Amino acid sequence: MSDLPVIAIVGGTGAEGSGLAVRWARAGYRVIIGSRSAERAAASAAALMEHGAVEGAANADAAAEADIVVVTVPFAAQRQTVTDIRDAARGKIVIDVTVPLVPPRVARVQLPPEGSAAAIAQEILGEETRVVSAFQNVAADHLADPSYELDCDVLVCGNSKDARAEAVGLIEAAGLRGIEAGPLDNAVAAEALTSVLIWINRRYDSPGSGIRITGLPEDGAD
Repeated sequence: MSDLPVIAIVGGTGAEGSGLAVRWARAGYRVIIGSRSAERAAASAAALMEHGAVEGAANADAAAEADIVVVTVPFAAQRQTVTDIRDAARGKIVIDVTVPLVPPRVARVQLPPEGSAAAIAQEILGEETRVVSAFQNVAADHLADPSYELDCDVLVCGNSKDARAEAVGLIEAAGLRGIEAGPLDNAVAAEALTSVLIWINRRYDSPGSGIRITGLPEDGAD
């Protein structure tokens, strides 16, 4: 029996959710792919089972079964999705990957009135649930290729020190370096960077630029 937490990836049938599922399953985690449709979630999970313990369920059922919930939905679907899992996720860690992209101008920063998508999630879920913001600046296509060495850091913002530490552990298990970047208010910076990176990718014809934090000790900072 594994001591690793069970991870639900809500909205996990998309490119980013599937990519994270592959990497965590290969690292030994039990992963539950969530979707509005249980059938679609099951089909997506079946395609990933070669990598490890992956199963599918409706979003709320996936969140209820998990120890840690990861939200990987488009900004337009975030409010409803988070509302749907609110009761199932109560008291747990919820890692919100949402970026407030507003098509068609996704290469332009367009933050919501609340300040960030992470702030919206925390408001809906309530203070009992520990929201962490992470993974906004990682190319989804690269996540899906387990042989690809990700040259990218992940900024981790959240009001709970323990929740941030849990997120850093999951980031490392996915093959990246997690950097604690302060309280949830700071998530606005990571979310805004996504539009900047999209612009850079277009300007320099990059398959997926990322960010690196320099000047840290080799073993990180406490």
